[in-house]
Parts: sequence; structure tokens; C-alpha cells
Amino acid sequence: MSQALPDDAPPIHDLIGIGFGPSNVAMALALSEHNAGVGRQGAVTAHFFERQPCFGWHRGMLIDDATMQVSFLKDLVTLRNPASEYSFLCYLRSKGRLIDFVNHKNLFPLRVEFHDYLEWAAAKVDDMVSYGHEVVAVTPVVRDGTVEYVDVTARSGDETVVHRARNLVIGTGLRPRMPDGVERGERIWHNSDLLTKVETLDSAAPTRFIVVGAGQSAAENVAFLHRRFPEAEVCAVFSRYGYSPADDSSFANRIFDPAAVDEYYTAPDAIKRKLMGYHGNTNYAVVDIDLIDDLYRQSYQEKVLGTERLRFLNVSRLTSLEETGDKVRATITSLVTSEQTTLDADVVVYATGYRPADPLRLLGDLATRCVLDQRGLPRVRRDYRLATDAEVRCGIYLQGGTEHTHGITSSLLSNTAIRVGEILDSITGRRPIAAPDRAEAAQGAASHS
Repeated sequence: MSQALPDDAPPIHDLIGIGFGPSNVAMALALSEHNAGVGRQGAVTAHFFERQPCFGWHRGMLIDDATMQVSFLKDLVTLRNPASEYSFLCYLRSKGRLIDFVNHKNLFPLRVEFHDYLEWAAAKVDDMVSYGHEVVAVTPVVRDGTVEYVDVTARSGDETVVHRARNLVIGTGLRPRMPDGVERGERIWHNSDLLTKVETLDSAAPTRFIVVGAGQSAAENVAFLHRRFPEAEVCAVFSRYGYSPADDSSFANRIFDPAAVDEYYTAPDAIKRKLMGYHGNTNYAVVDIDLIDDLYRQSYQEKVLGTERLRFLNVSRLTSLEETGDKVRATITSLVTSEQTTLDADVVVYATGYRPADPLRLLGDLATRCVLDQRGLPRVRRDYRLATDAEVRCGIYLQGGTEHTHGITSSLLSNTAIRVGEILDSITGRRPIAAPDRAEAAQGAASHS
């Protein structure tokens, strides 16, 4: 028989979400729609913690002319519920731009505009989130020998709160990746810092930038810096001969279909590796062909005019950095001849991608109960739930970090609406018909939201 919870037990939710980026905003929207269609008895109680003081998604990369690489129809809700009031089209209508957008005849909105949509959507469910709260501990709650709940401890300044949940949904996003031994600083940036840091240079009259990387963000950074600082030289360094175009053709894009997740998940490991190899050029280290053409056209024009500010150091690698007062001295090494070129730059920008946050680091002692594969990666069930030992009854769901089990599309925006629907179905399907402490859960959620 289950033990009664003490009177001072934390409020119990059906789920706690860690992080409130696009994935968990979509989760909150799905919950809102679900709860609107069921009675109080069937409502799913939830709360989210976000360490940022307000919603923000890659703010440092919101270059004014950068566009999304996915269709606006792959917003937070439409592929799950085309009639949703939280769609990008409903956002446009609320802003008075729906007809203008239609006349634009473009599937790919500006990144700035899509970020505004995400903020608009997040505001619709801000009663579910505590901003400025960083989760510092996840503690298993053992009852009758099983882990039935987790206690989630979040800190905001001097305040610490503890909430209890039957399920945990981790959506902590990505972390900037820097090369080994390279630290971010005043003159060494990751591209995620671009718009925040660049404001400090307006009065500095920079003369040279170096941008490392061959993907979309690298090319966008090169174009932006070249335009923003018309007196400065911009040097792009990458190990290829040139930027590779993204394959966004109709058939290749089927790798982003929801059905592709099922196919990838059930495929043998050898086929998984082949699929990654075949279709990596849909998403990794590739650039929109229009941007490639624009950069090449600009480079050729400068050669004709004899004023080369745009330089491409291809088949090369940046092999060493040294900060020298108000400059950074970079050594660029040719991969073919090993010849070295030394350049003094005002700033070096690394557009070297991101890595998913390690979910196991958040879980504390609970991490030891998670099942790992032969590579030491967590096993993840088809419903995005971490595989655990039999004594763990609470669900731990991942919104990200599932590429090794679910494929390229599983953690991308393309699949967000579908993914949160599947997680919600899993949570409601696993919930006891008459869950203990339901009244306390509903009351606690109402008083702590």
C-alpha cells in the first residue's frame, strides 16, 4: 500500500518542464489545448522552469535579413493541430500582417519575425512558467521501493522552490560548441554572441574579422560583418573548397517527415549510420544556395574592382590563437601544403555549431537508473522517454539529444509540434485512472502557477 504524503509535501504536478525554449513552449501549448477539451478530472497539471529572465531563442543570431530554413507551417502547433489558435498564421492575423505575408509568396519568414511569433506564443501560456529560475537539483522520491515522483529544486536569487512531479520533460536546448582549448572572451566569440558583442565595436573602427566555419551561421556571419563594417576585411576560414549547398529538395526533405522518425527508430544500427551519411547535407555544415551565390558574386566583384575585403581561406584550418592587446593573432594552416599564414584580427568568430545539453547531468542520483547503450549514450523509448530500470515509474522525457535513437529530425523545429503531441499522449496514457493525490495536485497547481 502506498504511503501517505506528509502535509508539507511539495505541490504535485503531472509534469515539470525544465527549460522554456520552443520545444517546451510547444509542450505548454499542447497542454493548454488538451486541458481546454477535458474536464478538471482529465486535466494535466504542469509547470515549467526557465533560467532566462524572459523568453529568448538564439537572440544573438537574429540578423535582420536572416530567414528561417523551415516552412512557417512547421510552427509550434500546426502539424499536430492545423486548427490551433496558436499557429503562425494566427500570430500574423493578430499583428495585422496576414494578407501582406500571403502576398509575399514565401514559405520562409524572417528569423526575427519567427522569434516574435515564439514570444507571442510563449506569452499565451506564461502562467505555466517561472522565468529566472534555474533548476539545480532533481531528486528521486521513493515510495514502496519505487521512484514514483521526482522533486525538482529551482533557484531564483536567494529563493529556492521545490515542486514534485510524476513526469519530467527536459527541454534545455543546445550549448555553443568551441574547439578544444579555445575559450570565449572579449575578442574570441561564438556566433551565438554575435549581435550582443558586435554593438561594442561600433566606435572601434575594426579592420579585420575572421570567421571560422562552413555552415549557414558562418556564412550569415560573414555576410553580416562585411555589410556592417564597410571598411573592414572579413576572412572566412574553412577546411572545404567552399560552402556546400543545403539539399532542400522535395524528396530529400522527407527525412524531416514525422514518419521518418518511426523508420529511423526501428532501423538497424548499420542503416541508421547510412541514413545519417546520406542525408547529413540537409542540415549539417551546409548553406542556402542563394547566400552562397551572393557571397561569391560579392567576392568576384571586389576582385574586379581591386578592393578585396571578402577573403576565403579554404582548405585551411585555424591552428593557433594569441591575444595581443587589442588584437587576436591567428595562425591559418593550409591542409594541403601546411603553409602558415598569420593574421591580426579585431575579432575571431567561431561558427562551430552546438551540442545538446547532457540530460543525465541534471538527474543526479536518478542518472544511475538510466539505461545506456554500448556507446554510453542513453537509451530512449519511441515516446522520447528515457529507458530506466524497472523501479522507476516516473517518466523522464527528452526534447533534444535523441538524434542517435530517433534521427536527424527528432529534435529539430520541423518535428516539434508532433513530438510534444506524442509525449503528451504518452503521459496521459501512462497516468493511473485514479491517481493518488489528484486533488492535492490540482490545488497545488492552481496556487503555484
